[in-house]
Amino acid sequence: MLTGVLADAIVEAEKLIESAPHVRTEQDLREGYDYLAGMVRQAIASAWSRDHEFPHFVRSATPYTKVGLDNPDTLYFSARIRDDAEYVVTGRRGTTADLSFQVLNGDYTPAEVPQSLSAFDDRELEIAADGTFQLRFGPAGADAGANYFVLGPGAAMLLVREVFSDWTSRAGSIRIQRTDRIGRAPATPPEGLYDKRFAAAAKTLVAQLKTFLAFPEWFYLKLPANTMTEPRLTPGGLATQYSSVGHYELADDRALVITVPVSDAPYQGFQLGSMWYLSMDFANHQTSLTAQQARHDPDAMIRFVVSERDPGLANWLECTGHPRGYLQLRWQRTSREFTAADGPIVQEVAFDELASVLPHHPHGRISPGEWRERIAARQASVADRMLG
Repeated sequence: MLTGVLADAIVEAEKLIESAPHVRTEQDLREGYDYLAGMVRQAIASAWSRDHEFPHFVRSATPYTKVGLDNPDTLYFSARIRDDAEYVVTGRRGTTADLSFQVLNGDYTPAEVPQSLSAFDDRELEIAADGTFQLRFGPAGADAGANYFVLGPGAAMLLVREVFSDWTSRAGSIRIQRTDRIGRAPATPPEGLYDKRFAAAAKTLVAQLKTFLAFPEWFYLKLPANTMTEPRLTPGGLATQYSSVGHYELADDRALVITVPVSDAPYQGFQLGSMWYLSMDFANHQTSLTAQQARHDPDAMIRFVVSERDPGLANWLECTGHPRGYLQLRWQRTSREFTAADGPIVQEVAFDELASVLPHHPHGRISPGEWRERIAARQASVADRMLG
């Protein structure tokens, strides 16, 4: 049976979900099954997009196919490439905070993160006055010229990130073509192609699930709960992205106050993640905030409050029934080194003590009506920019 290999992989993946070390409750398991459904969709999409001759960009993370602690502020696009061909990427710059490009030499695996062969943002491009741009990726020694970037040995994927600080910003557009295939058509699919694609989907499903069950252990869970690291260059990530990470564990009567300076970086964002290493519901709940969305205190600090209960504060991040989860701060499009002075101070407090702990507590207050307006704005923005 053509689909048998994928069916077997789904059964194996379901067992991995059920035996995941963090599963303690029925809610954990239900969310795991939902995660699995998204992983199946993504594995199939990935397998059917493995065309190096006629590549196209695929949305790598959406609200329904989450993976790898996806950033709610980012649109991810990926395309399969090979290191001996030349590709042209054409687009129009939107009004978003950052547009970046990264070439990887493979996929994430349970043993390692793929090597980043090159990473840069649009500050390295020549962009026309109307926002249009064109760049090429190809082998060394080619007729380079402006906006030409060499593909290192083993180049296998081009990943593009468009990052929103203001969720109402205008997204750009982007496409990819292999230069020697423009104007031509693919050959008739060879015999056995779909067997290979189902096998690739099966392999991707199990490998990615194992990877992202192991990934938090590498970078998060060895830290004490309710702490965060100093800013550091994101491992395997962008050349201009710093991050601070941690994980929380809170009872209903406890809260975290996370204090961080307002940054000079064009993008600064904070989010919560579930134990499945996924973003939480960021459309219908405030589980993330950018510096532009957050309320700044008079001393140029942002004070986020992480709790299950509603403190009536503008910078509340909702745990949404998750007593455990991940914490992630990102700074992007940076132009200097970030140090401990740029990073967070984390304080665990009793929920009822928030008013006395927060130095500008009255300034942070928000009414129920204002909160509903915030959620309505999030829902509209997600519908406008993320579900297309």
